[in-house]
Amino acid sequence: MRWLPDTASPNDKKRTQNMCVKSAATPLVSSDNEDDENNFYVFNSSLIELSHELDGAAWKLEPFPPGCVEEYEVKENSRTKVVMKKSFYNIGDRPYFKPLVPYESLSDKDIHANIRTLLTAAIRKRLMADRRIGCMLSGGLDSSLVAALLVKLAKEENIPYKIQSFAIGMGDSPDIVAARQVAQHIGTEHHEVSFTPEDVISVLDKVIYHLETPDITTIRASIGMYLISRYIKQNTDTTVIFSGEGADEVAQGYIYFRDAPSADVAHADSLRLLKDIYLFDGLRADRTTAAHSLELRVPFLDLQFTNYYLGLPAAMRQPQGGVEKHLLRSAFDSTDLLPKSILWRHKEAFSDGVASAKKSLFQVIQELVDSRLNEDALEKAPKRFPHCTPITKESLYYREVFEKSFPEQSHFVPYFWMPRWIDVKDPSARFISHYAADKQ
Repeated sequence: MRWLPDTASPNDKKRTQNMCVKSAATPLVSSDNEDDENNFYVFNSSLIELSHELDGAAWKLEPFPPGCVEEYEVKENSRTKVVMKKSFYNIGDRPYFKPLVPYESLSDKDIHANIRTLLTAAIRKRLMADRRIGCMLSGGLDSSLVAALLVKLAKEENIPYKIQSFAIGMGDSPDIVAARQVAQHIGTEHHEVSFTPEDVISVLDKVIYHLETPDITTIRASIGMYLISRYIKQNTDTTVIFSGEGADEVAQGYIYFRDAPSADVAHADSLRLLKDIYLFDGLRADRTTAAHSLELRVPFLDLQFTNYYLGLPAAMRQPQGGVEKHLLRSAFDSTDLLPKSILWRHKEAFSDGVASAKKSLFQVIQELVDSRLNEDALEKAPKRFPHCTPITKESLYYREVFEKSFPEQSHFVPYFWMPRWIDVKDPSARFISHYAADKQ
């Protein structure tokens, strides 16, 4: 916690500079007016319980934006004033530091080779660890590429143990089957975690607490990751976890990108998704693993890789022929890193990928919510929750649970994560016409 009390030393009270380049893990408390002479700032990972010490003062809790720096003047009475606030990094910027791969060594003509080189380097530089390394493996493109490259590089670096991979699903779900195929191909020590509707019911409220968000799609997608992280912690000695997060944002992997009105508009939405990733997918991946003391590493968000990939022509990065992440897939098509059926596997909605043939995760959650809320509660939602108003019983349930631990803090979520350029009221890909057609 960073909080200068009245007993702070004179040197502490002169001026302090604070930087945060990660996620919303370092919230900020202040009065509503930044120029107020009575301002004071508190830095901590958990601040709700400290509100009783604010002596009735007006205060606001908000995430510290990634890639920013702020400087404060701390006055004699321990109150603060903002001296400077600016961004030192924008999505897609070239790294200020010396990169692992010299830019001059990249090919002028072979884009596919450059993508392979930079993604491989992004994984290689993250191999440094004092604890055992493993990887999430859903059998989708992103986690499979990361897992395959991780195993290859671990052998080259003579890591003295077999890489463990972890997949989760309900029974023989599509993700479980595909991940099993990848694990056999690349040679990991593979773990399959099966969960039941009862498991979902038992952890749902805990997941919302750890996420600190009422966002619908973030919560849905976090259930499986929370359960598999718990399994890793309780049953293995793996602590450092590689995962494929970030690829959908960088490489336009969401199915709705097929409906983008132009390449430039699609590029702009990639930047938006990456700018806000700490509130959604980044939040999910970070909080569900951190809840079980795991260290997550996400090479698709490597600064040099994203700088290069986002700098390629916008039209090249769009879905091609109805295939999302076509450029990324094509870059590895000439290798035997993955089976072709995996490299070109259709993207699954999370609730379908981990679902059993009998019942999807989506259905399990709906039945749970229906048993806990009535229709009258939904009718009152607009008055109770004017910001990001829940419009379904599911979203209302999430909001109710969120408010129990974080009352009146829904402004942490500026908007619900939703697909763009299509008319849907639910964030799941299952409601996009392209997805339904591809599943037939």
